[in-house]
Amino acid sequence: MQPDSRPGGRTTCGVKILGVGSAVPEGILTNHDLEQLMDTNDEWIVQRTGVRERRIMPPGQLRPTTTLSVEALRNALDDAQLKPTDLDLIVIGTVSSEMACPSTACLVAAEVGATPAAAMDVSAACCGYVYSLNMAESLVACGRYRRIAVLGCDIMTILQDYTDRGRNTCILFGDAAGCVIIGPSDDLSLGCMAQLMYADGSDWDLLYIPRKLTDLPDDVKPEDVKLGCLQMRGREVFKFAVSKFADIIAATLEKADVGIEEIAMVVAHQSNRRILDSARKRFGMPEEKMYVNIDYYGNSSSGSTGLCFDQVWRSGKVKRGDKVLFVAFGGGMTWASSLWQL
Repeated sequence: MQPDSRPGGRTTCGVKILGVGSAVPEGILTNHDLEQLMDTNDEWIVQRTGVRERRIMPPGQLRPTTTLSVEALRNALDDAQLKPTDLDLIVIGTVSSEMACPSTACLVAAEVGATPAAAMDVSAACCGYVYSLNMAESLVACGRYRRIAVLGCDIMTILQDYTDRGRNTCILFGDAAGCVIIGPSDDLSLGCMAQLMYADGSDWDLLYIPRKLTDLPDDVKPEDVKLGCLQMRGREVFKFAVSKFADIIAATLEKADVGIEEIAMVVAHQSNRRILDSARKRFGMPEEKMYVNIDYYGNSSSGSTGLCFDQVWRSGKVKRGDKVLFVAFGGGMTWASSLWQL
């Protein structure tokens, strides 16, 4: 059963955006750089994905996911004019944690000085930011917590095979982190109007990161895979994403009784330019209502949605009073949405 939307949900307060931040590495990996590593070319990559370049953390960076998350969180704290100790909880959506234990969130909390705020990671692949945002908003709305930092951060370039064996996958991915800090408001209309979160583990082998040979599906040969690197069945994932993106947008709008024309911006996970364009055209949305930055940042998994929101927020493309729809899909398989009144 899906959670109730705001009109019928149990709330004690509205939920307000207090601050937004993001972080991307300075390093840039272009399509022309990839041409030197494998049998591919710029025209082929752009035509199929929309990606021209992606940001990449420097090789050998110590704790890259923690480092980029810390930068994004500090930027959001500055935007909110809050101290780290004002936070009650830090939630990070990621699949690139340096260790299974401790969580990246614990390391980030210690680094910024947010201790003893609660801290946890959420593993929902590219949906990590939206899953985390939905859970955090619900905790604030019911009065359990007051100020929560929600992050999505993935260092996807360390999970790629930059050889011909991985050329159909690695062309998509880059590194990024996005953060939003939320808190209570006396205005009950503010916050999440409707949210949906789904998963289907029966399709796990469409998108996965094997750590050992026993993680491989029965039909995959060990010599065709580099362990520790993302594996993707591109055609199947494309079909899955095109269907789920459009379906969950429609279902979320129906749940909130909101028309697509009322949405100021769709902030979508940057999966593939063709997937984004397909969803936008199905609803007859003009290009300016679905933000796209995949051409210069690539697909940064759970980092992409938060990065996009920071960019549209700071540029003034969205403002307080607007309705914004977050939507994502990812490995698991997972898909999720979060419709906000800002």
